[in-house]
Amino acid sequence: MKTLLVIASLFTILSVKAQTKQLDVGDTVPKFTLLNQDGKPFSMKDSIGKKVIVIFFYPKDESIMCTKEACAFRDSSSALIKAGALVIGINQGSVESHKKFATDDNLPYQLLSDPDEKVITAFGVKGKMYTDRVTYVVDKTGQIVFKYHSLTEGKKHTDEVLKFLREMKQ
Repeated sequence: MKTLLVIASLFTILSVKAQTKQLDVGDTVPKFTLLNQDGKPFSMKDSIGKKVIVIFFYPKDESIMCTKEACAFRDSSSALIKAGALVIGINQGSVESHKKFATDDNLPYQLLSDPDEKVITAFGVKGKMYTDRVTYVVDKTGQIVFKYHSLTEGKKHTDEVLKFLREMKQ
Protein backbone atom coordinates (compact mmCIF):
# COMPACT_ATOMS: atom_id res chain seq x y z
CA MET A 1 0.00 0.00 0.00
CA LYS A 2 2.87 2.39 0.85
CA THR A 3 4.45 1.69 -2.54
CA LEU A 4 1.23 2.65 -4.34
CA LEU A 5 0.98 5.84 -2.29
CA VAL A 6 4.58 6.80 -3.11
CA ILE A 7 4.04 6.10 -6.83
CA ALA A 8 0.79 8.11 -6.82
CA SER A 9 2.53 11.02 -5.05
CA LEU A 10 5.43 10.94 -7.50
CA PHE A 11 3.01 10.89 -10.44
CA THR A 12 1.16 13.92 -9.02
CA ILE A 13 4.42 15.84 -8.56
CA LEU A 14 5.56 15.02 -12.12
CA SER A 15 2.14 16.01 -13.53
CA VAL A 16 2.25 19.40 -11.77
CA LYS A 17 5.82 20.00 -12.98
CA ALA A 18 4.83 19.04 -16.53
CA GLN A 19 1.98 21.55 -16.42
CA THR A 20 4.23 24.37 -15.24
CA LYS A 21 6.82 23.96 -18.03
CA GLN A 22 6.32 26.78 -20.49
CA LEU A 23 5.81 25.70 -24.09
CA ASP A 24 8.65 26.65 -26.41
CA VAL A 25 9.62 26.75 -30.08
CA GLY A 26 9.20 23.31 -31.61
CA ASP A 27 6.30 22.30 -29.34
CA THR A 28 2.87 21.56 -30.77
CA VAL A 29 0.20 24.02 -29.74
CA PRO A 30 -2.53 22.51 -27.52
CA LYS A 31 -5.95 22.17 -29.13
CA PHE A 32 -8.52 24.16 -27.19
CA THR A 33 -11.81 26.01 -27.47
CA LEU A 34 -12.48 29.19 -25.51
CA LEU A 35 -15.14 31.90 -25.70
CA ASN A 36 -14.23 35.24 -27.22
CA GLN A 37 -15.37 38.70 -26.12
CA ASP A 38 -18.67 38.18 -27.96
CA GLY A 39 -19.36 34.87 -26.19
CA LYS A 40 -18.63 32.90 -29.37
CA PRO A 41 -16.34 29.85 -29.34
CA PHE A 42 -12.88 30.03 -30.87
CA SER A 43 -11.39 26.63 -31.70
CA MET A 44 -7.64 26.29 -32.12
CA LYS A 45 -8.19 22.93 -33.81
CA ASP A 46 -10.39 24.56 -36.46
CA SER A 47 -7.96 27.49 -36.97
CA ILE A 48 -4.76 25.52 -37.57
CA GLY A 49 -3.91 25.27 -41.24
CA LYS A 50 -5.73 28.45 -42.25
CA LYS A 51 -3.32 31.16 -41.10
CA VAL A 52 -0.29 31.73 -38.96
CA ILE A 53 -1.66 32.34 -35.46
CA VAL A 54 -0.23 34.91 -33.05
CA ILE A 55 -1.27 34.16 -29.47
CA PHE A 56 -0.44 36.67 -26.80
CA PHE A 57 -1.03 35.93 -23.14
CA TYR A 58 -1.42 39.02 -20.97
CA PRO A 59 -2.17 39.52 -17.26
CA LYS A 60 -5.19 41.84 -17.05
CA ASP A 61 -7.71 43.70 -19.18
CA GLU A 62 -7.45 47.50 -19.00
CA SER A 63 -4.17 47.61 -17.02
CA ILE A 64 -1.60 50.13 -18.27
CA MET A 65 0.99 47.70 -19.70
CA CYS A 66 -1.62 45.30 -21.08
CA THR A 67 -3.41 48.16 -22.81
CA LYS A 68 -0.13 49.28 -24.40
CA GLU A 69 0.51 45.73 -25.60
CA ALA A 70 -3.04 45.22 -26.91
CA CYS A 71 -3.01 48.60 -28.67
CA ALA A 72 0.36 47.84 -30.26
CA PHE A 73 -1.18 44.71 -31.81
CA ARG A 74 -4.18 46.85 -32.86
CA ASP A 75 -1.96 49.52 -34.41
CA SER A 76 -0.05 46.84 -36.34
CA SER A 77 -3.13 44.91 -37.42
CA SER A 78 -2.80 45.81 -41.12
CA ALA A 79 0.84 44.61 -41.18
CA LEU A 80 -0.14 41.44 -39.31
CA ILE A 81 -3.02 40.75 -41.70
CA LYS A 82 -0.70 41.40 -44.67
CA ALA A 83 1.69 38.82 -43.17
CA GLY A 84 -1.20 36.33 -43.07
CA ALA A 85 -1.51 36.28 -39.29
CA LEU A 86 -4.54 35.83 -37.08
CA VAL A 87 -4.06 37.49 -33.67
CA ILE A 88 -5.71 36.34 -30.44
CA GLY A 89 -5.19 37.47 -26.87
CA ILE A 90 -5.81 35.22 -23.87
CA ASN A 91 -6.12 35.72 -20.14
CA GLN A 92 -8.35 34.59 -17.29
CA GLY A 93 -10.66 37.61 -17.55
CA SER A 94 -14.36 37.14 -18.17
CA VAL A 95 -16.12 37.46 -21.52
CA GLU A 96 -17.67 40.69 -20.24
CA SER A 97 -14.30 42.14 -19.19
CA HIS A 98 -12.85 41.24 -22.59
CA LYS A 99 -15.83 42.85 -24.36
CA LYS A 100 -15.31 46.11 -22.46
CA PHE A 101 -11.55 46.06 -23.13
CA ALA A 102 -12.05 45.37 -26.85
CA THR A 103 -14.70 48.09 -27.13
CA ASP A 104 -12.84 50.71 -25.06
CA ASP A 105 -9.64 50.30 -27.09
CA ASN A 106 -11.13 49.37 -30.47
CA LEU A 107 -9.29 46.03 -30.59
CA PRO A 108 -9.89 44.31 -33.96
CA TYR A 109 -8.99 40.78 -32.88
CA GLN A 110 -10.39 38.15 -30.55
CA LEU A 111 -9.77 38.17 -26.82
CA LEU A 112 -10.33 34.70 -25.36
CA SER A 113 -11.57 34.09 -21.85
CA ASP A 114 -9.87 31.31 -19.87
CA PRO A 115 -11.44 31.69 -16.39
CA ASP A 116 -10.42 28.18 -15.30
CA GLU A 117 -6.87 28.80 -16.61
CA LYS A 118 -6.81 25.47 -18.46
CA VAL A 119 -5.20 26.90 -21.60
CA ILE A 120 -2.95 29.21 -19.57
CA THR A 121 -1.77 26.16 -17.62
CA ALA A 122 -1.39 24.05 -20.77
CA PHE A 123 0.98 26.69 -22.18
CA GLY A 124 2.72 27.02 -18.80
CA VAL A 125 2.30 30.79 -18.68
CA LYS A 126 0.74 31.04 -15.25
CA GLY A 127 2.79 33.27 -12.97
CA LYS A 128 2.62 33.34 -9.18
CA MET A 129 -0.23 35.85 -9.09
CA TYR A 130 -1.40 36.17 -12.70
CA THR A 131 -0.88 35.16 -16.30
CA ASP A 132 2.61 35.90 -17.58
CA ARG A 133 3.18 38.10 -20.68
CA VAL A 134 4.24 35.69 -23.44
CA THR A 135 3.60 35.77 -27.19
CA TYR A 136 3.72 32.77 -29.52
CA VAL A 137 3.59 32.41 -33.28
CA VAL A 138 2.07 29.12 -34.44
CA ASP A 139 2.60 28.00 -38.03
CA LYS A 140 -0.05 26.37 -40.22
CA THR A 141 0.98 22.89 -39.03
CA GLY A 142 0.24 23.79 -35.40
CA GLN A 143 3.88 24.03 -34.34
CA ILE A 144 5.19 26.91 -32.24
CA VAL A 145 7.80 28.63 -34.40
CA PHE A 146 8.44 31.78 -32.35
CA LYS A 147 8.18 32.85 -28.72
CA TYR A 148 8.77 36.19 -27.06
CA HIS A 149 8.64 36.75 -23.31
CA SER A 150 8.83 40.11 -21.56
CA LEU A 151 6.67 41.13 -18.65
CA THR A 152 7.62 44.81 -18.82
CA GLU A 153 7.89 45.55 -22.54
CA GLY A 154 4.35 45.15 -23.87
CA LYS A 155 4.82 46.96 -27.19
CA LYS A 156 7.97 45.01 -27.98
CA HIS A 157 5.87 41.83 -28.34
CA THR A 158 4.34 43.25 -31.53
CA ASP A 159 7.68 44.53 -32.83
CA GLU A 160 9.33 41.14 -32.35
CA VAL A 161 6.42 39.25 -33.93
CA LEU A 162 6.45 41.51 -37.00
CA LYS A 163 10.22 41.15 -37.32
CA PHE A 164 9.88 37.36 -37.14
CA LEU A 165 7.02 37.26 -39.66
CA ARG A 166 9.02 39.36 -42.13
CA GLU A 167 12.00 37.01 -41.79
CA MET A 168 9.69 34.00 -42.13
CA LYS A 169 8.42 35.30 -45.49
CA GLN A 170 11.95 35.64 -46.93
